[in-house]
Amino acid sequence: MPSSADQSTTHPFAGDPVFDLHLGGKMRIQSTVELDGAEVLSLAYTPGVARVCEAIAEDPENTRHYTWVPNTVAVVTDGTAVLGLGDIGAPAAMPVMEGKAVLFKQFGDVDAVPICLDTTDTEEIIETVARLAPSFGGINLEDISAPRCFEIEERLKERLDIPVFHDDQHGTAVVALAALKNALRLTDRDPALTRVVISGAGAAGVAVTRILLEAGIKDIAVTDRQGVLNSERSDLTPVKADLARDTADNFGRKGSLADVMVGADVYIGVSGGTVPEEIVATMADDAIIFGLANPHPEVHPEVAHRHARVVATGRSDFPNQINNVLAFPGIFRGAFDVHATAITEGMKIAAADALADLVGDDLHENLVIPSPFDPRVGPAVATAVAEAARRDGVARR
Repeated sequence: MPSSADQSTTHPFAGDPVFDLHLGGKMRIQSTVELDGAEVLSLAYTPGVARVCEAIAEDPENTRHYTWVPNTVAVVTDGTAVLGLGDIGAPAAMPVMEGKAVLFKQFGDVDAVPICLDTTDTEEIIETVARLAPSFGGINLEDISAPRCFEIEERLKERLDIPVFHDDQHGTAVVALAALKNALRLTDRDPALTRVVISGAGAAGVAVTRILLEAGIKDIAVTDRQGVLNSERSDLTPVKADLARDTADNFGRKGSLADVMVGADVYIGVSGGTVPEEIVATMADDAIIFGLANPHPEVHPEVAHRHARVVATGRSDFPNQINNVLAFPGIFRGAFDVHATAITEGMKIAAADALADLVGDDLHENLVIPSPFDPRVGPAVATAVAEAARRDGVARR
């Protein structure tokens, strides 16, 4: 428990319920053994622990049996893209990383350690995480700004034989796909014939686009501040150029957000800003609008409901919350259960399918995605992910 000094009511924001809840932090380390006498102490520490150390030295795989490593994830950030706050630095990111850690435990029974790195250098982050990796069963990258987040994740995946997952990308993508699958079912749309506009080509926008392509949605226009990503533009980063070739180029989409919104079936906002109502009004009948920016959705639900049949946000005070907590605890739980070496596209798709299936016959406009507090969510996602890991050949048991 926090010390009595930490519990003092004289802290700077005493009386504010948010700060009172965070007093002393939101997590602690707790022993799994009762050190109630000399005999137990001799088993848990010296001299008994030496035998376990020697067994691991002889066969490192014994780490998976006799340490907490295989059930523990590092939650790593550099503090450059925290929530809607942006680049606030490593110390200020700690409350969010602690929050992520307690969500891992609550919803996936996965132990997590928050790590805020005092560097924004790509090489230093990669090297630091790689050197820390033997202490963990997986790496959850968090709130690292684009485009560095793409390179950091890819190079760590190549270097490490444990799951590496950038939740801002893939957690958002998994939950968005699950909700969209049900929204398409509700509006009787064929994914292969559905026109999608994605506003934002950062971490979340790229990952959402990639998972939709993987799921069979072909006609996607991705926009950034300069308009639709297409190969006629000379200002694209390599990541955006690849995305342009796989999306708008195939359907001749170009111009501004307003140009591609005309007749679009689906709008997914992961960029912030506001889409004027006159642009929203040009979408197809029975449109689907996901405004995921927090705290201000790109299309406010009041506006969206005037022009769309299905509306989702990233907020908990509106129906259909696209909340990453529906995905990442179960994904890591499933990966850890089979000692997976990676998290594959197939595992992500399986997680989205499991989430979508949980809605079942309860599907309606205000319920296209289950609640994070639905007790079926974590086990369903974990089971689907574990099965997919075996199919994809990355399970070690």
